[in-house]
Amino acid sequence: MGVTFDSTKQTFVFDFEHDGMDDIVTLTGNGYQVEAFGKCFYYGYEFSDQVDGSVRSAFIKHVKFNDDLQNNPDLTHFIKKAIDNLNRQINLYDYNLVVMPESSSKVNQYMLRYIYRFAQPMLRKMELVKALPASISFDMDGYEQSYLDDVLENGRPRYTQAQKEEVKQSIQTMLDLIHQKDYFTIAKDVRKSRFRPYMMNFLKFATEQDEQLCATIRNQNILVMDDVTTSGSTLNEVLRVLRILNEDNDVTVFSLIGRKDLMAETM
Repeated sequence: MGVTFDSTKQTFVFDFEHDGMDDIVTLTGNGYQVEAFGKCFYYGYEFSDQVDGSVRSAFIKHVKFNDDLQNNPDLTHFIKKAIDNLNRQINLYDYNLVVMPESSSKVNQYMLRYIYRFAQPMLRKMELVKALPASISFDMDGYEQSYLDDVLENGRPRYTQAQKEEVKQSIQTMLDLIHQKDYFTIAKDVRKSRFRPYMMNFLKFATEQDEQLCATIRNQNILVMDDVTTSGSTLNEVLRVLRILNEDNDVTVFSLIGRKDLMAETM
């Protein structure tokens, strides 16, 4: 199926039977699993290469922030088609826990309700919420190993000790500024920064019970779910939080709308 954009009426047209050359977004096919997030990332739909940014943004807004999602047959069918496709790939009956980031859209909640049609009665939901800016930290050890300790072809260090200390000081200054900002400003400022993979504690467990649940569930399947994945930063942080307490689970990541070019190195 595909979705086209009627520029005259400024509306989106859903066709659940056919794909066409003018489609702005289509259901994924054989490339459903992509090399991202440890080779466990699936997504429902992808944008066509020719779609410009304004149309993409308008469609994401149309999907994420529709005030009457439950009574919109096009959008509900749009979501169901992606979940049905996911179920054919991974068998949702085998999953024990669904983890979602807190979201202002209603899509995640609708996807969760629909997933319960396939899942075991013991399936449980856990939510991660945005942490206070003061909680955000930086993985300095990881950054040193990846960048500051780099060596040249002749074996000499790329950076002097003085240069390393200067970088560390600039990172600390950045953190001091971040701790004074609100969360949404931080997310916008850091999204494309080269430091983003080393920023930690953007999210936290919604409740202490959720944290205990993650810690106690072992060797079972977890589905991490979100509505739209662009930079991958939110899903990266969700996975990081899960792995802090539990590294034994088989984790699958699903996004209703995703990108083929999200690569493993985004971790």
